[in-house]
Amino acid sequence: MAMSDKARSILVFAAYHQLSSGERVRDVVLADGAGHKADSGGVAELEEAGLLTVDGDRGRLSEAGEAMVEAILEAVRAAG
Repeated sequence: MAMSDKARSILVFAAYHQLSSGERVRDVVLADGAGHKADSGGVAELEEAGLLTVDGDRGRLSEAGEAMVEAILEAVRAAG
């Protein structure tokens, strides 16, 4: 599946939080009210691919979205 870096950045952000917390991430903050906001095109791309469901300023990863986050983590771990 071809994906833009803007869409990937949202998944990488979820992977970062999973690494730092040690807990599986299912929900992501798309706008934190302090100026940090996920790219709307990336969000739409993930929605269209069935990887994310948006609810206001939050998004919930689908099972396929969670699997993509896991694949990112595997790649990061394999890199070093």
